[in-house]
Amino acid sequence: MTGAACDDGCASVEVSSESMEKECREPIQRSGPSRAGNARIPLRSEDEIAAIGRACRVVGLVLDATTKACQPGMTTADLATVARNAIDEAGGESLFRGYTRGGATPFPGDVCISVNEEVVHGIPGDRIIREGDVVKVDCGVRLSEWCGDGATTILVEPVADESRRLAQATRYVLDLAIDMMNPGVLWSDIARAMQTASEEAGFGVVTDYVGHGIGRSLHEPPKVPAFAAGWDWIDDFVLRPGMVLAVEPMLTAGLPEVVRLNDGWTVATRDRRPAAHEEHTIAVRDDGVLVLTGPRLSDEAPVHRSEGAW
Repeated sequence: MTGAACDDGCASVEVSSESMEKECREPIQRSGPSRAGNARIPLRSEDEIAAIGRACRVVGLVLDATTKACQPGMTTADLATVARNAIDEAGGESLFRGYTRGGATPFPGDVCISVNEEVVHGIPGDRIIREGDVVKVDCGVRLSEWCGDGATTILVEPVADESRRLAQATRYVLDLAIDMMNPGVLWSDIARAMQTASEEAGFGVVTDYVGHGIGRSLHEPPKVPAFAAGWDWIDDFVLRPGMVLAVEPMLTAGLPEVVRLNDGWTVATRDRRPAAHEEHTIAVRDDGVLVLTGPRLSDEAPVHRSEGAW
């Protein structure tokens, strides 16, 4: 589940409802980059990373189970039941059910399921999944006091070529970030590369929501945008061993602008064109990174970029 941006254009990392509301009242200060952001980012020990990894493995199991089960004719509530059963069988706890944000009603589902024009935070319900749909499943799990978070895009075949390219591009952008994540690298350099790759592929980049740190809480510092333009880089940070980050690009087939629907949670593209969302929880280590929520079934789909095009 992403960190949100308010209607007045301010961003927040949802460490708690109280702190999120405070941050959402404070407008972004446009300023140059600073290295001060590292000061408040938790650095995890190898044992703590292993514990987060166990929660993340449950997330991976859930995403694989929903990928296998997703088919035309079922409802998003049916798919959420598959996810809930997988969480229960692994002894985990959904981080999303009952989650509160500002004045919104507590989230009523165990996972977020967003279809086609819905980008993130979709509430499972009676929407019927059909051939050609682009289904996003976002899952957060707590296991033994540690958290894991991940998301995947499921294509309900047969799908339009545009939808396939959209999903592939979103996976590619996440893989690009993972490849660049090494100790000593500025996050802003990675974010800039992610946005450039997204736009060169011909897709919109959602800038209202960001990734986040994760550990004992679902949302911890830092804010982890998948874009660079317009972001406040006063909290830019250098990757250091022990950081655990949830990185999650969101791309759209049309314009990047989004709106929140009347249920108070579901975020959809303003032009109602399809969107894709991918997320991994990633630990930075001395020798590179460890993808704690992978590999999973969606990672096995071919992701390649031909000469200048998708």
